[in-house]
Amino acid sequence: MKVRVAVNGYGTIGKRVADAVRLQPDMELIGVSKTSPNYEAWSAVKKGIKLYVPESEAERFKQAGIPIAGTLEELFKQVDVIVDATPNGVGAEYKPKYVELKKKAIFQGGEKAEVAEVSFSALCNYDEALNKNYVRVVSCNTTGMLRILCTINSKAAPIVKARGVVIRRAADPKEVKRGPINSVVLDSVNVPSHHAKDVQTVFKGLDIITTAVVVPTTLMHVHSMNITLSSNVKREQVIDALKNTPRIVTVQSKKSGIASTAEAIEFARDLGRYRNDMPEVLVFEDSVYVNGNELFLIYAVHQESIVVPENIDAIRAVMGLASAEESIKITNATLQIMKGSLIE
Repeated sequence: MKVRVAVNGYGTIGKRVADAVRLQPDMELIGVSKTSPNYEAWSAVKKGIKLYVPESEAERFKQAGIPIAGTLEELFKQVDVIVDATPNGVGAEYKPKYVELKKKAIFQGGEKAEVAEVSFSALCNYDEALNKNYVRVVSCNTTGMLRILCTINSKAAPIVKARGVVIRRAADPKEVKRGPINSVVLDSVNVPSHHAKDVQTVFKGLDIITTAVVVPTTLMHVHSMNITLSSNVKREQVIDALKNTPRIVTVQSKKSGIASTAEAIEFARDLGRYRNDMPEVLVFEDSVYVNGNELFLIYAVHQESIVVPENIDAIRAVMGLASAEESIKITNATLQIMKGSLIE
């Protein structure tokens, strides 16, 4: 039997996870939830996805003419696992209900690590999440960092320490009430920024320090990383490790003309990728520089889609459906995730 899945919250991440679940051969999307009768609720209905709402909001949806299949609790009772894609902090408020109903749940990186038994990154610690009840998929920035760090650590040389600068997008494309418009803002006056601490919830014991700024763009995050390794490595060795890891792609900027996040997203558009998504980490190959045991590189993270495959793998892990290798292979195939060089 297929695993029955609910997605609580049908926003930027939730709607992408819902679509991804529908593509999996071993999962069934039972329904999604919304609290506001807006265009996203309409889009779910038009796609044939069953919509569930809090009982207190049912009348608002009725007045808006949006058909609903039932209440949130009715949705939760039908499923094996709930992907909580509600706004930051709201998932923790829902957790007591999940516990009461004895339902497994996947939380997002906007929740504190304590909400779950395990913080999760598929390439790093899939096995830790096997058969757990509550798993937290780390944030978009942390997911990007962990894919790079775990790959370098296992395929190039063990990491001694990592130092990174996160250049964060200010808002997702649909968010019309966020900024900055004309400024570069400190994401946090504290060093390290929260990204380093989040990495350590998965890559335990890693010596990592990050700083972060927010810039007026909506397309992608960019990270500039300096990694110290336990031994000298060659640039080609690092690039080969990155190219041979799923969910990481490289691009030669001089050869391809892709030297910016705008060009990367435009390429995704030209490929006809759904919602222009790029769930892979995009490493700018020209930026990879090695000096003895020091490694420098710059890569881009598409914040809207990078955690989607991790959520799918987390579902399989908590349900004990597949090994890490098997799950990643299925997810990558169904979501058409690339690896290697973006343009050969």
